[in-house]
Amino acid sequence: MHHPRDRLIVALDLPSVEAAEALVDRLGDAVTFYKIGYQLAFAGGLALAEKLIWNGRQVFLDLKLHDIAYTVEMAAASVARMGATFLSVHGYPQTMKAAVDGRGDSNLRIVAVTVLTSYDDTDLAAAGYDFTVAELVAERAAQARDIGVDGLVCSGEEVETLRAMVGQSMVLVTPGIRPFGAAAADQKRVKTPFEAITAGADYIVVGRPVVEATDPRTAAEAIIAEIAAAAGADML
Repeated sequence: MHHPRDRLIVALDLPSVEAAEALVDRLGDAVTFYKIGYQLAFAGGLALAEKLIWNGRQVFLDLKLHDIAYTVEMAAASVARMGATFLSVHGYPQTMKAAVDGRGDSNLRIVAVTVLTSYDDTDLAAAGYDFTVAELVAERAAQARDIGVDGLVCSGEEVETLRAMVGQSMVLVTPGIRPFGAAAADQKRVKTPFEAITAGADYIVVGRPVVEATDPRTAAEAIIAEIAAAAGADML
């Protein structure tokens, strides 16, 4: 497994490239992996992604693709050429298969979103699903595994179950992570870094607890220390 530092993905949930670059500068070599989602992607973040990759950082493009198969396949091929490490897609079978086809034999890894971490059973019912969160996560995870998707984006609550289901064949990326004492905000299914790693997560995604910290580097280093402690405990 990678160095604990490489298992932390900092979400650059910021309104401008300038703000994101300032944060990256403050974090320095403490952080090697960044996530770029909708907010920054639509404000010049794709060019920033290329710059980060050029400078030796890893990038998770969290675009949650879901469209007709051809469109998803071509988009995944473009992201693969960019050199990104992860690309997220929604966990619908046609979408997942198209992304895997578009990735081809590149180093890009497709990670499927099973159920958004801001959703609970009530939210799924309101959207017309006759599944609980746990049931839908398990169904989509099995489909992703069978299609050949590289990993899953899942909440800390699902990590242990999914790890048992997929073994070591897929990476598990866990957002909704809040260090001990941090506010849950709009996430309904949260875990601490230690809990997520010991449950079986390969990578954790942290946004506001780092981005909004008075000293982002110190905040990131504290999370990395928690990852290291959990990884050490996991090996005992």
